[in-house]
Amino acid sequence: MRPSLFLSHGTPWLTIEDNRYTEFLKEYVAQHERPDAIVIISSHWNRCDQAVSAVKKHDISCDFIGHPDKVTQITYPAAGNIELSDQVLTLLSRVDIFGEFDENRPLDYGSWVPLHIMYPEADIPVVSLSINPTLSLAKQYEIGKALAALKEENVLIIASGGIVYNLDHIQYEMNVVEGWAIRFVEWIEEHVMNWNLKALFQFQEEAPFAFDAVPNISELIPLIIAMGTGDKQRNPTLLHRSFQFGNVSLSAFEF
Repeated sequence: MRPSLFLSHGTPWLTIEDNRYTEFLKEYVAQHERPDAIVIISSHWNRCDQAVSAVKKHDISCDFIGHPDKVTQITYPAAGNIELSDQVLTLLSRVDIFGEFDENRPLDYGSWVPLHIMYPEADIPVVSLSINPTLSLAKQYEIGKALAALKEENVLIIASGGIVYNLDHIQYEMNVVEGWAIRFVEWIEEHVMNWNLKALFQFQEEAPFAFDAVPNISELIPLIIAMGTGDKQRNPTLLHRSFQFGNVSLSAFEF
């Protein structure tokens, strides 16, 4: 069974940087079998209903400002896979999540940043999923459990978000990590590794600096979905932890 991943997408700068995180992502790919397809869940595709991409070839959206031309010129023309899109909808229906195809959805940077670093040739079919931030975290976990069947078919599930991701707090010139960001990441890591779902589902009330770290709950939802994909084994691995711009977490878990 292929493991699934939670990956931090960081900022689009990652696509032109060479740092500990980008090196880790490339090494991870080199050490693992090539997947037949990728299903990616991005914190940046929010809808109040469920959608699954059903495109023939992906465009990307550059939904950010202030980045170098080298970043804005990136493309990621990966093919879609309509059969896999249909399979995803079927799996989700088993937990009463009924969705629809989106035939025009481009990949947002929550998706194309990690994909471009890991598989720059864009030669693996990709299907992307929206998230519904109005659902409870317990329901997000169920979604992950439903998607776990794909792991048996050499499909790589990537849930892309941010454990600490607050654009108002980014310190572009800071080369050290702020203490509040470390404390929140350590709290999350402890409860993921101990599989303490009760605490994680109540992180907004229990975790230190929760609102500073995650003002938009959409960023943490992919981690909960990724945990759901690992429910049978409940054997998480913390693969990487670093930071970008003072407090943007660059964490990776395997489930």
